[in-house]
Amino acid sequence: MAIVYLAALFLFRAVSIQHWFILTGFHLAALLLVPYRYWPALFIADTAYLAYVSYDHLDQFGLSWAVLNTIPSLAYEAPVVWWFRERWQLFPTRGTVNMPIFVLCVLIIAIISTAETIVELQFATLPPGYVIHYSEATARLMLGNFMGVLTVAPVTLVVYQSLVTGNLQWRRWFRTLLESRFLAESALGVFPLIAFLVWLGTHNPQVRTMVQMAMFLPVVFMAFRYGWQGAAVAGTLASLGVVTLMPATDDPVTMQAETLVAMAVSTMLLVGARMSTLTRRVEQERFDSRMAMALAHRNVALGEAQLQITAQALEQFRSLSHDVFSLMLRRERQVLHAVDDTGYRRHVESAQEQLFLLTDSLDPSMLRERGLPGALAQGALARILHEAGIKYWCDLRGTLGVLPQSMNLAVYRVVCEAIAEACLKHEPSDVLVKVRCGARGRAWVVVAIEARWDLARSRHVDWMALRQRLRISTTGLGRKAIEDRAATFDGQARERAIRDGWRLLVSFLEPNHPRV
Repeated sequence: MAIVYLAALFLFRAVSIQHWFILTGFHLAALLLVPYRYWPALFIADTAYLAYVSYDHLDQFGLSWAVLNTIPSLAYEAPVVWWFRERWQLFPTRGTVNMPIFVLCVLIIAIISTAETIVELQFATLPPGYVIHYSEATARLMLGNFMGVLTVAPVTLVVYQSLVTGNLQWRRWFRTLLESRFLAESALGVFPLIAFLVWLGTHNPQVRTMVQMAMFLPVVFMAFRYGWQGAAVAGTLASLGVVTLMPATDDPVTMQAETLVAMAVSTMLLVGARMSTLTRRVEQERFDSRMAMALAHRNVALGEAQLQITAQALEQFRSLSHDVFSLMLRRERQVLHAVDDTGYRRHVESAQEQLFLLTDSLDPSMLRERGLPGALAQGALARILHEAGIKYWCDLRGTLGVLPQSMNLAVYRVVCEAIAEACLKHEPSDVLVKVRCGARGRAWVVVAIEARWDLARSRHVDWMALRQRLRISTTGLGRKAIEDRAATFDGQARERAIRDGWRLLVSFLEPNHPRV
């Protein structure tokens, strides 16, 4: 660990300049990600590196500066990083980053590194007549440290987060990285754009200033696309682009561009983190909603299964009661020899019909045998309305075969509830049911129930008997049951007034359950 860290120190120091001091960013990245047990190795390597630098510049800056410079920078930065990691929950969970805390940590590390350099200058032996403008030097050092940290540390956290997502398995991480859309857009979108801007600014000095200032645009774009991770990667590339176009070490335009990029990166890190949080929250809410919908469908299926069992028991009871009544009538004839059983038969048939309606409402037999068209056109509901004298017809169009059985059952029950509600609240003479269905990725159904009234024909309907039979064959919950069934299938119910009547539109959509 010490050898690797020492080699990296020489590498980062070689490419660092006063207003782009990426060595500070490397310090912070190491302290953030290296386990505490390896920190002594980092201190030893940093001390050895600074001892070499002090010895190399001893004649230039003097003994006092050389001794002070030997104190490793990590000695000042490590306590701050430890405090942020342990007390301020910089990493709330493994692989996640508290971005506001991270940006604050970046700012404090930049301030510490700047103050360390300024203090060392106080003990350095300077050439005669050399004057340091501390306000200008402090601003340049602060910009360099802040920009250097933003160039290295955030993108390092992105790599670390991706490794944690892959459970620190290199093969899995590499395979996931190759399939990542984020990497594809960064490598094929942002990097070519930055490279084009660098090429444009290099070959056209007149637009170099504008090109350097425009380097922040990819940062904003990637932040809105991929949150703080996008801002981190684009910020590193933009920082490299600005420095690549630098014509001189102390170029004021370059420092202005660096300031703009630093502000953009730090702001987009915060904005991107907030956007990522909101996106995760929305996705979680959507997932929870879909899970709740899946649970509702399972409960509906369980309820239908229980109703089917109850319907089978009622059907057996109806058959048994019919046999019992027939046996009783035969015995009565044998005893009394001559008996008028018309009244008995009428009561038996009425009881049998009510049991049939109740059984059919629990488990529509016609729906199982002939599907939705047969159930709507020839089922118990159609027979009840025709016998009562109400003109009833249905119009079905579309690919009904694509609908799952649960949707067919829901449509049938909604039609029954709607017609029952219309007959219980009004006295319609005509009832029309229109069904339109299809499939565009997910199967969909739209049902229109129209009830019209004609006063002359409505007078010939025995409304008391009809309503009694409808109450047996439906739940009686009316509009609330219709809306709940539609909502279970991602649909809705809308009521509209039409000429001489009433119309109810109900939509259904095939469930799209999440994979868990």
